Amino acid sequence: MLGSYVTIFKTPGALRFSFAGFIGRMPISMEGLSLIFFIVAKTHKYSIAGAMTAMASIVVAIASPIWSRLADQFGQRKILLLVAPVRIILVIVLILAVDHNAPKWSWFLLVMIAEIPAINVGGLVRRRWIHVLERRGDDHSKDPDAARDLINTAYSYEALMDEMVFIFGPLIATACATLISPPAGLIAAMIFLGIGLPIFALQTSSEPPAVPKNKVDPHPAVIRNRTIQAIILPATFIGGFFGAVSLTVVGFAEYHNAAKRTGLLLAIWALGSATSAVINGAIKWRTTYAKRFLIALVVLLLFSTPFIFARNIPMMAAALFINGLAISPLIVTAYGVAETAVPASQITEALAWVIAGMPLGGALASAITGVVIDHYGATTGLLIPTLFLCGSLLTVLPYRNSWRLLLNNH
Repeated sequence: MLGSYVTIFKTPGALRFSFAGFIGRMPISMEGLSLIFFIVAKTHKYSIAGAMTAMASIVVAIASPIWSRLADQFGQRKILLLVAPVRIILVIVLILAVDHNAPKWSWFLLVMIAEIPAINVGGLVRRRWIHVLERRGDDHSKDPDAARDLINTAYSYEALMDEMVFIFGPLIATACATLISPPAGLIAAMIFLGIGLPIFALQTSSEPPAVPKNKVDPHPAVIRNRTIQAIILPATFIGGFFGAVSLTVVGFAEYHNAAKRTGLLLAIWALGSATSAVINGAIKWRTTYAKRFLIALVVLLLFSTPFIFARNIPMMAAALFINGLAISPLIVTAYGVAETAVPASQITEALAWVIAGMPLGGALASAITGVVIDHYGATTGLLIPTLFLCGSLLTVLPYRNSWRLLLNNH
């Protein structure tokens, strides 16, 4: 059952770049939560914290695909060694401005600037998996189904790594913010980024070759691809679901005088997703990515109903674990739909667009959820995630022809 995992682990250099990528993307689970702790500690307003995280998410959604396109054209190493130090410096400037009570308008400006160098590290790691698995030259590469199984396993393994990020990241961020100082979580996130990204970038043996723009066969811009659009729109609302859950959990824990358990609750959520990631990667699927995505989306909606009934910390923990079980299969299949819709020279950008939609939804959800929690309490805020998932299902309708083709042709 676990033979596919053994195969990908034996791929030369794979575990080295995957582990470096794991360290380098720790900030994705720490920055938003750390920013919320920091801003709430300074202002006691979830609405301001939600608005700032929303602003940051919008910039990430715009910037990340651009950096990914540049990574395809110029190589991952050059881009990462450029953005990593710039991002660290800008986040430090933001911390100093907030900590020294600079005007609040400057906080929003600085958080926007600090997120400009954000890059989708998970997409870069997955692109490397595709590259190293395609060049293996063994029997798996000659069998399309076997090759697809290996890529599915690699995607599932990286989904597991994502969940490890979301298990340990919130715990570290919460501990830093509550036990050391409010901005300590952001500082810790930058330390992880400063260690992981350079190590990842310097592993050139597994780096996909750069494809300069003037040497690429003419293809329409990735965002004009109807298949990519069809996955971005529901992914945007899924991102809103994630953002709403994260902010609501912070407010819910504080309401129950258990702010220090915030990281643990989010870790339990990630643990549920990690569990399903392992199982998903071991299965040799014979259904299309598109069909599995739509099924996983419905399952996630069904597994979100326990949130509505959570009235204490143990009930919230149980609801989060159950919900997490539906997350990894959804993300893996979303990546799969996007990756198979574009040529190899555009894969990194396509993967980035899938994830780019999520911060946009997270931005809207953070702003709405912050206001709802401030005015109506964290319990009422628990309704917001379910509403965003309903919206995600509705967004499939404008692209029903694209989905019909995906279900029939892949």
